[in-house]
Amino acid sequence: MSMPGEGGETVRFDPADGGLRGTLRVPPDKSISHRSAIFAAMAQEPVRVRNYLDAADTNSTLAAVERIGARVERHGGGELTVTGVGLRGPREIDGVLDVGNAGTLMRLLPGWLAAQPGRRWTFDGDSSIRRRPVDRIAGPLRQMGAAIEASDERFPPFTLHGAELRAIEYAMPVASAQVKSCVLIAGMSTAAPTTVIEPAPSRDHTERMLAAAGVPIERAATTVTVGRVDELELEAIDVPGDLSSAAFWVAAAVIVPGSRVVLENVNVNWTRTGFLRIAERMGAIVDGELEAHGAFTPGEPVSTLEIADGPLIGTTVEPEEVPLAIDELPLVALLGCFADGETVVRGAQELKVKESDRIATVVDGLRGLGADIEATDDGFVVRGGGGLRGGRISSHGDHRLAMLGAIAGLASREGVEVEGMEAAAVSYPGFAADLARLLAR
Repeated sequence: MSMPGEGGETVRFDPADGGLRGTLRVPPDKSISHRSAIFAAMAQEPVRVRNYLDAADTNSTLAAVERIGARVERHGGGELTVTGVGLRGPREIDGVLDVGNAGTLMRLLPGWLAAQPGRRWTFDGDSSIRRRPVDRIAGPLRQMGAAIEASDERFPPFTLHGAELRAIEYAMPVASAQVKSCVLIAGMSTAAPTTVIEPAPSRDHTERMLAAAGVPIERAATTVTVGRVDELELEAIDVPGDLSSAAFWVAAAVIVPGSRVVLENVNVNWTRTGFLRIAERMGAIVDGELEAHGAFTPGEPVSTLEIADGPLIGTTVEPEEVPLAIDELPLVALLGCFADGETVVRGAQELKVKESDRIATVVDGLRGLGADIEATDDGFVVRGGGGLRGGRISSHGDHRLAMLGAIAGLASREGVEVEGMEAAAVSYPGFAADLARLLAR
């Protein structure tokens, strides 16, 4: 049932008696879609992109690369041909580059544009993006020679002035795939190699795409070094299914009794499967071949996952696990509500600078549905076993919180009303249709 609410569309999700059953192909991977558009725009020859995500965030990336000179031909069915402008060819524009709600776009594109001497661009986005700091990319880009003028010195809108960049060795204070990617992209234009040192591994989609494009790149443990190139060698990019989207169905199948869900063509890159490993440790039944920890190939591994419900026990998620499960940690909190014992997440400060402060909104939202949960300085603690009563939760404009509320409703005793459900379209516009498919008998 849908009805208008103060925070947008309010949708009610009733308990899923009898469970969720069926087979799905989840949406294309959002992180890889963003990168495929940006890297294709950097190439000089046309690049065919297959299975591109058609969603608000990734469409913002297509619009942005078109504004700086790339040509995007949409063939339907997620197929695109992007004719880029080359590494040195992005054009300066009047007005702003609107990133919408896309934090990945806001942090990756400046890495390329910073290497364009004498040109400048102003970035802006929606009200949510204006609360997301850019100082983590501004710091290393300034060390490399670019100039960034940000609101209150750390927020959008901000203006980037390109320059002849110099190579750096950058030790990241916090593991972040977006910041790492920004520096590596900028490093393709420096005379000497540029090195990024992470405190812990983070998503490596950028490194894999660089390797596939013929960019000299070396990776050893948490150190990545990129060399200079004059052009990218890309012909085609195949985008696999998004594990972050699949994670919602994994969580639903695990906590809704009687469920068995099969998910096809899912990206199982080891830097993305942290949530699956945490869920398995809690007792979830997840069948599928996952990539070995530490593997590195130019392509992205895919697998079919089969998930069924089962009893859960609490667990502790340590700081070194957080970067590989950062987007799915709210789902760990949800699983914790249905697990025996305590579930503790530590070292998750990065959630405080997501679309919303996800620690606060997840804790407040689940508590309002009957969870025994509290925030800590760097995460949260859930005392499980009681499940969820149900009630009302706000998405706060965050797509992942909207879908979290929907899954909570399916497993609750009384159902959940999600205020602002339209936010799910940022990454998963077909969410409601896929849910209906799994509920059909």
